[in-house]
Amino acid sequence: MDPFISVEDSHVDVLHEIGVRLATADGFHGVLTRVVDFASALVKCDSCLIYVLEGEDLVLRASKNPHPEVVDRLKVRLGQGITGWVAEHQEPVAVTEKAALDPRFQFFHELPEDTYEAFLSVPLMCRGRVMGVINVQHRLPHTYTRRQVQTIATIGFLVGAEIEMARLEGANSTLWEQLQTRKVVERAKGILQRDLGLSEEQAYLTLQRQSRQKRKAMREIAEAIVLSEEVKGNVSSPKPT
Repeated sequence: MDPFISVEDSHVDVLHEIGVRLATADGFHGVLTRVVDFASALVKCDSCLIYVLEGEDLVLRASKNPHPEVVDRLKVRLGQGITGWVAEHQEPVAVTEKAALDPRFQFFHELPEDTYEAFLSVPLMCRGRVMGVINVQHRLPHTYTRRQVQTIATIGFLVGAEIEMARLEGANSTLWEQLQTRKVVERAKGILQRDLGLSEEQAYLTLQRQSRQKRKAMREIAEAIVLSEEVKGNVSSPKPT
């Protein structure tokens, strides 16, 4: 028996299955790949694509069919094509046949799926904000049932929450890196002020100049100064008898 038959018959089973797949996925791309696999089996579609909203662009981040040349590279602007329209209006769109004739449709030569007949596009939402879009497509005309649209929408909410969580983790990581950089730069400035008799501003400008001349990040220059100070400290410390 197809394991996804029971999933389609039970909304609870759907939520459980999605939760398990998200929980066992390795990394953000792993989450999206799991969702693509699940949605493809659930709707039995020929294509499934996930776009993630990054700034004003929707970036293709996962695909059922292998597209190494466009995944993580193809971008769609908000309002561009059906995908961009769905993200901008935060509403699903279902086209049962001749999707390319929809006035909102935009053809991308890199995606053979754009020649498919049927097209379902659903926003990925979190706390009332759009996080991206999930598209499922069929080569032949296909009528998307109300249950299928609702199920893909449910997936959209769960994936939207995952995207938001990944963003928050990324933001926290960036803040932590900025804090560490500030700490080591402040320490290096103190060393330069003490050893060279510089003011705080002069010490900072010295680090900045060295960063430009050596074409290295200021943090690297600061870390080298701190390391040199620590080495000198270890050498000058009296050895125990």
